[in-house]
Amino acid sequence: MAKVRRDKKGRILRKGETFRNDVKLYRYSYTDPEGKRKAIYASDLPELREKEKQMERDKLDGLNVYLQAKVDINYVFDRYISTKRDLRSTTETGYRYTYDQYVRYGFGQNRISEIRYSDVIMFYNRLLDKGLSVSTVDSVHCVLRPTFQLAVRDMIIRFNPTDGAMAEIKKSSRNKTEKRYALTYAQERAFLDYISENPDEARWVPLFTVMFGTGGRIGEIIGLRWRDIDIDNSTISINHSVSYGPNCKNDGRCELQMFLPKTKSGIRIIPMLDKVKEAFLQEKDNQEKFGYFCKEKLGGCNDFIFCNRFGNIYKPSGINKVIKRIVDDYNAKEELNAARENRDPLILPRFSCHIIRHTFCTRLCENETNIKVIQSVMGHKDIETTMDIYAEVSEQKKIETFEQLNKENVL
Repeated sequence: MAKVRRDKKGRILRKGETFRNDVKLYRYSYTDPEGKRKAIYASDLPELREKEKQMERDKLDGLNVYLQAKVDINYVFDRYISTKRDLRSTTETGYRYTYDQYVRYGFGQNRISEIRYSDVIMFYNRLLDKGLSVSTVDSVHCVLRPTFQLAVRDMIIRFNPTDGAMAEIKKSSRNKTEKRYALTYAQERAFLDYISENPDEARWVPLFTVMFGTGGRIGEIIGLRWRDIDIDNSTISINHSVSYGPNCKNDGRCELQMFLPKTKSGIRIIPMLDKVKEAFLQEKDNQEKFGYFCKEKLGGCNDFIFCNRFGNIYKPSGINKVIKRIVDDYNAKEELNAARENRDPLILPRFSCHIIRHTFCTRLCENETNIKVIQSVMGHKDIETTMDIYAEVSEQKKIETFEQLNKENVL
């Protein structure tokens, strides 16, 4: 990870920015669309940043160079992102972060007219060789493809070289990617029983009960406010989410952010199971008993349900670390207990918050045949996502049904 550079006032310097102490000037170095190195100067950082913005505006207006297809991929991406007025600020920040992290200072410096399909495939493979997951490469593809598509629509290039590239990567990586499975009912019960019976882990019972009992995304769960739940009518309103990542100011800092779901399907009402209702009431009792309440403000709100003993909202990565620690502790004790009791241990796989969501969806598919109901509860935009899980569960159910028929010898 690159070292964060700061000026004498402690302000973070962006890529290309430096401070020349000998002449007391800030400098921003860049490469113009024709590949020439240039620099702009200012007496202070705010003035330099304003010149950078003006330079970017001038750069985006450089139609002659653009129409001659002499620009690099970076130029077209910046032009593309400037046209997306409907993007939520967090979505735009995510796009910029992904592009800057993996594309801008390498592949993005290539002239767009010279990129071919094979170049894209080789670039994606290099990312995989560096240890990136297929899903991360897919995120890179999601910012590259519309960038090239803009150039196609502007008749700068004839074809989009990224078309079909991600499908080829997924196809070649299929056998290398480990399939993520839902927890079995026995594993789910073992995890919840362990934390409820262990005094050191009991404070996590309400949170994980709600996660296993709603199938909400981790950002949706940690973003729940007391006003979002209706105990009397047993419903939960999912209308926003919380994430932790680069802020919208692009100053290099990460922070918790609250935002609306990307799609309308993400806004939904989930019926509240009895055990989930009990979990919310237990959390309220715990807070009143031990005197901890949410103190952190996010999006103008400070009535978030789940918070740590300091009154701060949990980070998604922090919950994943808690799961890992609990699973490791459980497995170590389970192996000892199984050896003493002369039985096979029930070992828990290492899993994530997303696996808990997948587990809930699996339980739902096992007990509900209406695909649209499942899609609505899960907040899936694409019904194919729901169908994939439903088909997986149905296949297992089919095997179990025939095993039962075989035992009963009724056919």
